[in-house]
Amino acid sequence: MRQHTKGHLDIEDRGSVLIARVDGGPHSLFGLEISNQLEALVDRADRDPNVHAVVFTGARPGRFVSHADVRWLQEGGAAVPPVNRFGAAVVARTAKNVDRARVLEPLVNRTPLGPAVELERLHSTFVRMNRSGVVFVAALNGSALGLGAEFAWANDIRVMADGDYFIGQPEVLLGIMPGGGGTQRLTRLIGTHRSLVAILEGKPFTPAQALANGAVDDVVPQDQVIERAVELAAHFGSRTKRSVEAIKRAVYFGGSMSLTEGLHVERTEFLGTALSREGQQLMLDYLASTEADGELPLYNPDIYKQALEDGIVPGRRSTSGR
Repeated sequence: MRQHTKGHLDIEDRGSVLIARVDGGPHSLFGLEISNQLEALVDRADRDPNVHAVVFTGARPGRFVSHADVRWLQEGGAAVPPVNRFGAAVVARTAKNVDRARVLEPLVNRTPLGPAVELERLHSTFVRMNRSGVVFVAALNGSALGLGAEFAWANDIRVMADGDYFIGQPEVLLGIMPGGGGTQRLTRLIGTHRSLVAILEGKPFTPAQALANGAVDDVVPQDQVIERAVELAAHFGSRTKRSVEAIKRAVYFGGSMSLTEGLHVERTEFLGTALSREGQQLMLDYLASTEADGELPLYNPDIYKQALEDGIVPGRRSTSGR
């Protein structure tokens, strides 16, 4: 029977922003329990129209998430016979199909396919974060390696504590490779060559290096990490949830396609927002303000500043559904 590090998420409700403290036990590990609770939290935030942002931070000083529970990975891998790349591809495809049929979960968990399904489910949760109208912010109160770093990469924004901390992908030093999306998300953040060299070497970034490379968005003193993350979460979360969702899907998924395919994704998402009741109302308000003032609202510096703060251009409107 496989043993997992017990872990949980402590959720603090601050209205439109939720703060989730990731407690992975004494070593701050990411295991099965945290994976399952993360899935439930993303589902909750997605479904609640009043939740616009989620901030993740570590529950223990100096650690965001140390890395995956290695025992979880090792024992899960030991349950499956060695396979070549073709066999691994078959297992991955099968796990994806099985994960969709949750009715089979009790049976699957007692088979060698169980670990692959668990990995597929975690990937699905991270992808749901990327598709969501909720803004996810990683408040890195300390170091993060492996799956801890991959969890941070899956967020939309990253704030890291300054100090003797690090973030990176060391899997090559264990004879494996990133499995939680590191080769894909870090590459999209910092570029192919920088990502390749970092992952091949297994050497993490310092906070300053992570900021310079674009792997994190801000570096602040340790005691300001959560405050800064909540500030950014509230700022970006003030945008309409439907627009955030559409923009994230177009950037995350359309941005890695061919230009023609990416433009199709953009057109699809644009039409969904432009034809929505809210989009129509906001555009009518904009036109009414232009006619009343004799100038385009976004060419008035004060109005533009207010729009950036509020998340929508000021005017007569209904704010329902934001």
